[in-house]
Amino acid sequence: MKMKKTIQEKTNEIYEKLSISREIVEFSDRITDELKERFDNIDKIAEYNQMKVIKAMQDNKVGEMHFEGSTGYGYTDTGRDTLEAVYAGVFNTEDALVRPQIACGTHAITVALFGNLRPGDEMLYISGKPYDTLEEVIGIRKSSGSLAEYGISYGQVDLLDDGSFDYEGIKAKISKKTKLVAIQRSKGYATRPTLSVKEIGEAVKFVKSIRDDIIVMVDNCYGEFVDIIEPSDLGADMIAGSLIKNPGGGLAPIGGYIAGTKKCVENASYRLTTPGLGKEVGASLGVNRSLFQGLFLAPTVTAGALKGAIFAANVYERLGFKVIPDSIEERHDIIQAVEFGSPEGVIEFCRGIQAAAPVDSYVVPEPWAMPGYDSDVIMAAGAFVSGSSIELSADGPIKPPYAVYFQGGLTWYHAKLGIMKSLQRLIDANICKIN
Repeated sequence: MKMKKTIQEKTNEIYEKLSISREIVEFSDRITDELKERFDNIDKIAEYNQMKVIKAMQDNKVGEMHFEGSTGYGYTDTGRDTLEAVYAGVFNTEDALVRPQIACGTHAITVALFGNLRPGDEMLYISGKPYDTLEEVIGIRKSSGSLAEYGISYGQVDLLDDGSFDYEGIKAKISKKTKLVAIQRSKGYATRPTLSVKEIGEAVKFVKSIRDDIIVMVDNCYGEFVDIIEPSDLGADMIAGSLIKNPGGGLAPIGGYIAGTKKCVENASYRLTTPGLGKEVGASLGVNRSLFQGLFLAPTVTAGALKGAIFAANVYERLGFKVIPDSIEERHDIIQAVEFGSPEGVIEFCRGIQAAAPVDSYVVPEPWAMPGYDSDVIMAAGAFVSGSSIELSADGPIKPPYAVYFQGGLTWYHAKLGIMKSLQRLIDANICKIN
């Protein structure tokens, strides 16, 4: 008599059809079983954040009429205005600017900086060098239209060797000219730890104790909904991020946000549009429904991506690679760094991620000289939204220590497949093996 196959047996068969070896399937299942307790805690955080988002939507009486779009000036776009009120509620701020006209996270941060800094002011990064694409915005690398060209000076305080804030260095660096202090929550293309919301809150409090008129801005990219609190809950004047990362929930087709004090957001809005018009103009062009629904889904989508990052850390640490964060560290963003020590490791990993995609899985990514970076970069992202890094994606600069940065996955299961495919590519290329 033929026995009926179990769901697990059928799942193993579909993995084999996706070119995943039985060895990798069994290895992955063992690790997943060991992570059940951690995954349960992630689900509890997602539950809290889901209720927080729902409450903000109910408090602002979100209705079907708010999903309608606007054109032209967008003067009467109540959906846009309500969405911004919901973001302010979620992030516990006085106001928010949430617009499809903000092209990316770098643009959101740029708008926040240019809106709140004036010639003669100084900005100070206290989390070390910012993400590569901000170097030309600031003027660290020479470019046309940078803050430096407008007479805004830049200072930097590196983190200590253990990844914590250098409070003595910060105090010594703050001067009468310092107008804005910036903190980057996530690691960018660095191998430092991601900063926790608690650590950021302590740094904000310290800066305000020196001068309470200093604006503290946090680059919140990749960190939203990983914890039950955000930097704005602990005193940050502004937080900024991208809607094609965590808060867009995989449905936002474009956009960014700036949430903070009414004055800071107002200043940013004058930079995004024009002085005098600010938030009053800017049509939503039919994307309101996607932005509302994406925010609604964001807590659970972020939870899936976070599980994928933890799974990746456990897989690659067990195979002998350095991973940041390591397999047991507390998580503060969705990014997982893996150091391969060679270009081949980075390239094969990214090709495995691409091969796991639902879109463009047949494409083979290659390193290239991307605008805004100082070395060739390889990026893997077979996404429904171009460049969406809340979707399964990986990228890395082709330079020492040859680290790859993995993030996203609209579901935990897709994130798991991506890591399994990356491992399959590395094994096939004789870069690593399962012991």
